[in-house]
Amino acid sequence: MPQYRRNYVEGGTYFFTVVTFMRYPLLNDLSIPILHEALRDCMLTKTFDLEAMVILPDHIHSIWQLPLTDDDYSSRWKLIKAAFTKEYIRRVGEAKRNPRIVGGALAKPTRTGRAGEAPAKPTISMQKKGEKGIWQRRFWEHTIRDGRDYSMHCDYIHYNPVKHGLVKSPRDWPHSTFQEFVQRGIYPESWGGPAEGFPEGMGGD
Repeated sequence: MPQYRRNYVEGGTYFFTVVTFMRYPLLNDLSIPILHEALRDCMLTKTFDLEAMVILPDHIHSIWQLPLTDDDYSSRWKLIKAAFTKEYIRRVGEAKRNPRIVGGALAKPTRTGRAGEAPAKPTISMQKKGEKGIWQRRFWEHTIRDGRDYSMHCDYIHYNPVKHGLVKSPRDWPHSTFQEFVQRGIYPESWGGPAEGFPEGMGGD
């Protein structure tokens, strides 16, 4: 079996795909603010520039620019995942105890059939490591090589909701940086995707 090694470049620009455990669609209007909080808190302690992002129900795509003398994106994702998981489980517990509170929909029954629990039971290995069954353990990483590579991955991010059949146009998906790119003049409001298709296997999802 081949051994895969991550690429660490100080000051590098990276594309990431992060997926929920068993692709459970837990990222919604109620839980996405928790993710934003986790991102902001991480950026305060371990700074990086968030260049582009899209949040879909079961995965995230993003591009980060790390500081010039830093290549440690793994610990940042660990912090973000841990902070989200802790707050998500706390709010699910509160919603289970009092369904009338804001965020009560977080306690809807999951695939386990029980409200207020992880979407799927963590494996024995995950339980031993204290993992809660919210995120897949690993994530997809790609080091951006040049301007063309950067633009292609930005297009991939903003077209992703269309790719997955969630909306008909990138502008219709609220949980992405598409409108920021429109405001900066990078895309017209009517942008519907790249003129050419994406390479096979791009993005890891």
